[in-house]
Amino acid sequence: MAIRDEIIFRSGIVYFIIALFAIAVLAMILVLQIVQHGKWSAMSEKYVYQTAEMPADRGDILAMDGRLLASSVPYYTIYMDTRSTGMSQAIWSNGINGLSAGLERLVGERSASEWKTVLTRARERGDRYFLIKRRVDYQTLKQLKKLPIFREGQFKGGMVAQPENRRILPNSDLAARTIGYLNLGTDGTKVGIEGSFERELAGKNGMAVKQRLTGGDWITVDDANSIRSRDGNDVITTIDIDLQDVASSALKNQLKKHNAHHGCAIVMEVATGDIRAIVNLEEGKDKDYHETYNYAIAESAEPGSTFKLPVIMAALEDGVIDTGDIVDTGTGSIKFYNKVIRDTKEEGYGKLTVNQVFELSSNVGTSKLIYEHYKDHPRDFVNRLYAMKLNEKLDIQLKGEGEPLIRYPGDKFWSGLSLPMMSHGYEVQLTPLQILTFYNAVANDGRMMKPRFVTAVMRNGQIIKNFEPDVIINSVASRNTIRKARKMMEGVVERGTATNLKNANYRIAGKTGTAQIAQGRSGYRSGMRISYQASFVGYFPADKPLYSCIVVINAPSNGVYYGNLVAGSVFREISDKIYATNFYKDYRNAEILEKTQSVPEAGNGYRPDINLVLRKFDVKHRKDTDSDWIATRESGDTVKFVGVNTTKGLVPDVRGMTLRDAFYLLENSGYRVRYRGKGKVLRQSPEHGARYFEGQIVSLEMNL
Repeated sequence: MAIRDEIIFRSGIVYFIIALFAIAVLAMILVLQIVQHGKWSAMSEKYVYQTAEMPADRGDILAMDGRLLASSVPYYTIYMDTRSTGMSQAIWSNGINGLSAGLERLVGERSASEWKTVLTRARERGDRYFLIKRRVDYQTLKQLKKLPIFREGQFKGGMVAQPENRRILPNSDLAARTIGYLNLGTDGTKVGIEGSFERELAGKNGMAVKQRLTGGDWITVDDANSIRSRDGNDVITTIDIDLQDVASSALKNQLKKHNAHHGCAIVMEVATGDIRAIVNLEEGKDKDYHETYNYAIAESAEPGSTFKLPVIMAALEDGVIDTGDIVDTGTGSIKFYNKVIRDTKEEGYGKLTVNQVFELSSNVGTSKLIYEHYKDHPRDFVNRLYAMKLNEKLDIQLKGEGEPLIRYPGDKFWSGLSLPMMSHGYEVQLTPLQILTFYNAVANDGRMMKPRFVTAVMRNGQIIKNFEPDVIINSVASRNTIRKARKMMEGVVERGTATNLKNANYRIAGKTGTAQIAQGRSGYRSGMRISYQASFVGYFPADKPLYSCIVVINAPSNGVYYGNLVAGSVFREISDKIYATNFYKDYRNAEILEKTQSVPEAGNGYRPDINLVLRKFDVKHRKDTDSDWIATRESGDTVKFVGVNTTKGLVPDVRGMTLRDAFYLLENSGYRVRYRGKGKVLRQSPEHGARYFEGQIVSLEMNL
């Protein structure tokens, strides 16, 4: 009996322990399911679901006519949900062969039979997101959507396309360094227009819920907590793609011809300061030339003889010299302290006028003039240069502008050599853009315009912000000095160092420059080698300047390094191709009209007004259009009416119209108008037919 009781007692203890354990397990289950449900659910969600920032689509960078310079292009990662809810066995069986064949054709990587095998196995495993292909472009995506099974849509066909954006430059290297790059370098720096207009282009990121897939991929899912991103705004630049192409091609050809290290070219619209083309090319390891660094705006260097223009203008403005004054350049050399300054003509030029000193780019003549007149009061000379704003940065719209350097008497590095060295472009430093801006001011009757790269910011096709042309200083010198300076620059091409640039169609005004490049502590000579910088800067046509241009070529190495030959030939090619376009031709050739015109000039404009005038003078006319706005053409003794294209978004041709008619037509097309002169419209910018946006400025030049 005692044994039995002992067994029952022990059995009771075991049962009690088991019951306690069961109660503990049950209690833990209840705690996990009820009390700690939120905690463990959140932890689970953490590994399966994740809230992620969804980057906004970056805005486009556009040329002046709306063509793309930089854009974010969508690419897609393609998955297949092999067990999508709506996919029936019939859809799968009837379409798998066609889908596999289509994937072989569009995606590759596997044969049709291999695609069928891997997809079938994925379906057997129940894979919800089987990876088909990464980085699929939009055109391929559209074709994939037409394949069997996939064409049933995501619910029935199981195709899932996850978008991602990639920044591209549709025009390859054209203006690439000025447009800029994203995520350049290890710190993610953005440069060029991309960096300077980051706030406008970036947009505002949103939030999205992503689900983790087997294999580690994440896919965006619809969720109430998602916040849509706001895409960035578009930026409209001043760049003309056609001019950019011309300048880039001309510069690259010359760099290759002379085996130069790097070079740049800038084309600027005289009246507005708009940069129509900017090229920066540097030799790469592949011996070809690429846009790697913005030399045009960032490289401050000694300009050489192109600096003689502000130097001579300063002396003219102070009244210490005049263009007809005689200076004896002797036998081609002059010594200041321990420094000998030489002319390129070894035997010297002898006696020259100030005009000739500039035209022939006499270093001896320039240094002699400046030293003689300013040696006792050098501050007067430097102050005049400062008054021309040559010592100040341009404060352009892009980051990275080089610092100008013009020494001042009393500075640490000022010496007795400073005046004669500065006179021909040494002991000063300027960027190519800073030099061009000064020359552009001379072409613009003294008004210095701030270089403009961006004209407007646009959202959803509407201009939301304009950047007006900006005047740095109303006149860099008196009208008399400007007139003399322009005459001297014309003389450089007509009689001076750049006669190779003369042509019969139009006149060029400018200045050559050939400067030795400093080699650090080695001075201007490294062993037996001297490196040169060749440049030409000027404007065209000389009588009514439309565009200014600078070309700088660094370290040509084939024995030819003079500015007129190396850089001037690029300038000439650019100006010739620009001038050859209809955009730059007057709407009528006055000389031809004088010889051939047999009927009165009717002009262009509003058809009822022109009709009235022609009837009054009993002039035969033929109407070939019902357009209210017309251009007239002479056909024997008859005036023919041709309609002016007034399509919305395209700039109409207002050449030959009165200012009143041009204003009316352009402003009713949504554009703002700037003009110079009076009479009838001679030229317009942008060219007629260019795609343009409402709110932007059309510049007109009148014929008087």
